[in-house]
Amino acid sequence: MIEDTETIDEFLARGTSDVEEAIRTAAATEIMPRFRRLAAHEVDEKSGPHDLVTDADRKAEEYLTEALAKLLRGSVVVGEEAVHLNPAVYEALHGEAPVWIVDPVDGTRQFVHGDPGFCTMVALAQGGVVRAAWTYAPAHDQLAWATRGGGAFLDGERLRSGSPDPGRDLEVATSHPFYTTDEQKRALLGLETQGVRPRPCGSAGLEYLDIARGRLDATAFSWEAAWDHAAGLLLVEEAGGAHLTLTGEQFRITGGNALPFTAARDEATARRVLDLLSGRG
Repeated sequence: MIEDTETIDEFLARGTSDVEEAIRTAAATEIMPRFRRLAAHEVDEKSGPHDLVTDADRKAEEYLTEALAKLLRGSVVVGEEAVHLNPAVYEALHGEAPVWIVDPVDGTRQFVHGDPGFCTMVALAQGGVVRAAWTYAPAHDQLAWATRGGGAFLDGERLRSGSPDPGRDLEVATSHPFYTTDEQKRALLGLETQGVRPRPCGSAGLEYLDIARGRLDATAFSWEAAWDHAAGLLLVEEAGGAHLTLTGEQFRITGGNALPFTAARDEATARRVLDLLSGRG
């Protein structure tokens, strides 16, 4: 049993195998048994046909909420499905307590359609700063993690995002049109230019992982829900990448960001994408 006074630094110094075990267990017991086996009554719409939730999302988040809160005394949990039911839960990101930020199934649309491109994301933050992050792709049994200042890893191997090859078109994963305002659509149209190859994004968590491993050059996202970005952005940072909002500031998990924003393999690529989004490209 840990002490009431344990800090995040002390918690991380003890190792994070318990966090990894909780994530793997949630996936093994609540997510994968439902993969490609969902019944119609296990899938619901939230804000519309493109915003889905399943029993796997709900049950996995319930498991992680209980398990993670026990690992660090005094911590709280901000989960996507809990916030959907009670938006006030999101305010914990502005508090002083350590916060677990949970996206139980990132890429629910893919999950529903039997596509293995989904993941579970967990981040640990305090005071608006993400200190540690985990991204688990259960259909591929791949686990990536990062700690601030400690690097990013995938299945034990160090991740380095590198830089895009000179002269090659930039591949940029972008927000789907149904997630954007008219103003944001106009900004994203800036990517429709020579030397850039935009495409719709899949699971945000797996897009961030691909940036961290140098398989994708950048993203351009127009929404700021912390559960979609907190874990992935730390992974990108610790792999050597960068992220910037439309005003040139780093993305803040507490909100109020100028959108769209970008994450990229290196700062030069992030600034190039930002120039295109802002009409300066």
